[in-house]
Amino acid sequence: MADVIKQVRTKKIYEIVAESLTEMIKSGKYKPGDRLSSVQQLAEDFDVGRSAIREALSALKAMGLIEIRQGEGTFVKKTNFDLTSDMIPAVLQKDDLRQLFEIRKLNESGAASLAAKNRSEEDLKQLENILSEMKKTNGHGEYGEKNDIDFHMAVVKATKNDMLYKLMATISGTMKESMMEARQLFIYSNATKMDQLYEEHFAIYMAIKAQNSSLASEKMLEHIIGVENELFIET
Repeated sequence: MADVIKQVRTKKIYEIVAESLTEMIKSGKYKPGDRLSSVQQLAEDFDVGRSAIREALSALKAMGLIEIRQGEGTFVKKTNFDLTSDMIPAVLQKDDLRQLFEIRKLNESGAASLAAKNRSEEDLKQLENILSEMKKTNGHGEYGEKNDIDFHMAVVKATKNDMLYKLMATISGTMKESMMEARQLFIYSNATKMDQLYEEHFAIYMAIKAQNSSLASEKMLEHIIGVENELFIET
């Protein structure tokens, strides 16, 4: 009985709000280009605090459902729900993250292999620029998240497979949330780990540059498994 009780989880307020807003977007109540009500108005509509609304909007932004324009407001983005509605939940739980990492291990290891075969000098230059920014910012904060996502998407772009790129772009917001989770739990609070992550990305780049497909795939897989292990170290 204790094990059963332990598994019961009460949803947080922001998660309920995020799910409700997602359903409104999926149902067409909010259409692409529509501006959402202000944080204050949404708080009144849902009868919750403004902090819960902000967290919910952050989750939707990470999912790529909305965009927040400075000084203008929050707007619904055009989303292909045929591809994303049932595949990706609005708010990630541990099981969702585990499944996401399974997708990443399969897709990104293959992408690295293909990128090593098909990469251009322009692709290499883009990866070099991202690595330079990664080194400069030391992976912290919003820039760290952006550099991480940019690197992985640049690898996929180097495959020259448009369908694979579109697929990965669809889950890029979810990837970002998983990276945020990893930072919060352990990885990005540890300077040694930060250096290790940079070296892992650099090793992937070097294998792609050398056009060594098997090594590129191996290094990408090692990197993703390493992050996965750190994220679920206590579970």
